[in-house]
Amino acid sequence: MSIVTRTGDDGISGLLTGERVSKGSDRIEAYGTVDELNAVLGVCIAEIDSSGSSADESHGSRLRLHDCLLEIQRILFIAGADLAAPLLSKARINRVSGKEIETVEKWIDELEQALPELKRFIIPGGSVLSAHLHLARTVCRRAERCVVRLSEKEKINKEVQVFLNRLSDYLFMAARHDS
Repeated sequence: MSIVTRTGDDGISGLLTGERVSKGSDRIEAYGTVDELNAVLGVCIAEIDSSGSSADESHGSRLRLHDCLLEIQRILFIAGADLAAPLLSKARINRVSGKEIETVEKWIDELEQALPELKRFIIPGGSVLSAHLHLARTVCRRAERCVVRLSEKEKINKEVQVFLNRLSDYLFMAARHDS
């Protein structure tokens, strides 16, 4: 089976429901940006994997971050499908729920306890991983803005928007933790 279908050559793409919409639509922009975020997180995971192993304390926290980022990628696939299937459609898909939001909130709490109080603005950078986490945070914020724009025109699962808001907070904290 070839990946080349030519079905999108006219600027139209298919939703999970089979409905065809413009590739410039707010819905495509929203789930496309979620997909971009997932790719940036893949870069973060690759950076963790390439950093090698060591017996120091940071190794354990990087393994924890690695596992969290893999779970986030899984949730982002759910979020993408959630956005690719209009809420009122009959599509049978998993949707983002409060459970995923609670998970990320728990991770934020863990990082807050491990970090000193924030007393100044943070300039993105630090380690290579921290810089990539800051990039992921900014892409996450853009994804959230795309979802908000979509929600102003169509009914969506609001939990996606809340999840992205919490996720950007988590990514900020993770970047601080690794810098």
